[in-house]
Amino acid sequence: MRRQIKGFLQMNHYNHLTINERENLLFLTGKGYSLRKIANLMRRSPSTISRELRRNSKKDSYSPSMATCLYQKRRKKCHKHYVLDNPDLYNTVKRLFLEEQWSPEEISYRLRLENYPFNISCNTIYRAIYARKFDEKGLPYGNRGCIRKLRHKGKTRHKKGIQDTRGKIRISNELEKRPKSALERKVIGHIEADTVVGKHNGACIVTMVDMTSRFLLGGKATKKDSDSVKAVILNVLNKLPKRKKKTLTPDRGKEFACHEEVTKETGIEFYFPPPHSPWDRGTNENTNGLLREYIPKSTDIDSLSQKDIAIFFDKLNKRPRKCLGWKTPFEVFYGKVLHLV
Repeated sequence: MRRQIKGFLQMNHYNHLTINERENLLFLTGKGYSLRKIANLMRRSPSTISRELRRNSKKDSYSPSMATCLYQKRRKKCHKHYVLDNPDLYNTVKRLFLEEQWSPEEISYRLRLENYPFNISCNTIYRAIYARKFDEKGLPYGNRGCIRKLRHKGKTRHKKGIQDTRGKIRISNELEKRPKSALERKVIGHIEADTVVGKHNGACIVTMVDMTSRFLLGGKATKKDSDSVKAVILNVLNKLPKRKKKTLTPDRGKEFACHEEVTKETGIEFYFPPPHSPWDRGTNENTNGLLREYIPKSTDIDSLSQKDIAIFFDKLNKRPRKCLGWKTPFEVFYGKVLHLV
């Protein structure tokens, strides 16, 4: 029913027929009343009465209890279904989140990019995570479960005015002299470098990230010293074609004191940002943060093999990135298309 209020048509709230109304309908139809008269007596629209009899009558016989059962079945189907009730989609999202450690946003947009049969928003995945849909059963009270898999923001930085006692290295080029093409991120070959240390400050991981594709290169160094880091850098650079190695931008850590020797052997120039300026190597710092999802700070890197680290690198390189249009670093670096879901 409609009523006009100040020039606008407003719909009254529609109430579904109750079991009592259906029993009255059976009684009135048994008396042979017309649909319009029944509608007036029940204060319902004639179309409501007509539709009720048409939908819920079997062989010209109308039963209130049967009509209510049919109504309830249809009512369940008309509600919006929970998208993760689909087992294929649920298992895919759970695998990508827990095993591959993709973020909800990466999962959502990569599924769309690969034309997956089902779409799901990142907000839906977040709600499922916080609703403990992916948690194992029987977790003790206080255990945050899968929520811990989400990447958390907020990092401690050095306080202003702190004095650096680590020693300094002689640098070859200031960052200002680096070719402008590096910041344009249009060509592959401009690489940022850093090291990731473990629990006991023994072995470390040398991370070398291409600024354009975000492709991660590097490997394990037995010690965090210049000779060990130099060996990893040379091993990586010697395997790359010339067009994919143009510049290197590390931090000013003493482990990169070997840069002049690397330049002599490879011809690749090093460019150093000012001290305590991680934002000048933002691509590398962000990648290190992602790598920490697989290798937490409590990990003893001495216990990891080169094969283990290569697996983590491969996971990161095949993880879709928003800045790449949800392509993976592997796809951009090698110009190939992968099917990951």
